[in-house]
Amino acid sequence: MSDNWLPPAEYVATLPKATLYACFFVTDEDDRPIQLRAARDPGLWQWPGGNMDAGETPWDCAVREGLEETGLLLAAVPRLLGVHFLTERADWPALKVGLVFDGGRLTSAQIGRIVLDPGEHSEAAVRSLQEWQKDMSPGSFDRLAAVAEARRTGAACYLQQTDPG
Repeated sequence: MSDNWLPPAEYVATLPKATLYACFFVTDEDDRPIQLRAARDPGLWQWPGGNMDAGETPWDCAVREGLEETGLLLAAVPRLLGVHFLTERADWPALKVGLVFDGGRLTSAQIGRIVLDPGEHSEAAVRSLQEWQKDMSPGSFDRLAAVAEARRTGAACYLQQTDPG
């Protein structure tokens, strides 16, 4: 045993703190991404998802948040499309790690059944990647494009973000 060994509780206290979120990337049948406009920031478009609750797995979080934010069960089987890592920022004093799951391709009937929580989102929109690029910050659009490519190729992506946007 090393002289630097610490009991688990003491060792964990020395590690960086992070929050974890899970979300779904969803499209229509023509592979146009569906995003939700944040009620608190109308310039921010998001995927259905949110921060993990205590005792919850990332998959359970994505399913719960998808139901809460759209009224739909977006997927029944986990398929990871990407991992998103964010460093600490002034507006979020911890590391943040996100898992992006494939929420599938929704039919127009399913899209028509989306029910938003007005406290969280004011609009659901379906647009091509080119259309989304006009309304998103470069960092947010790069994340959207990388996850769309991950779905297309079947190879999960890793995204590292050290600046806001």
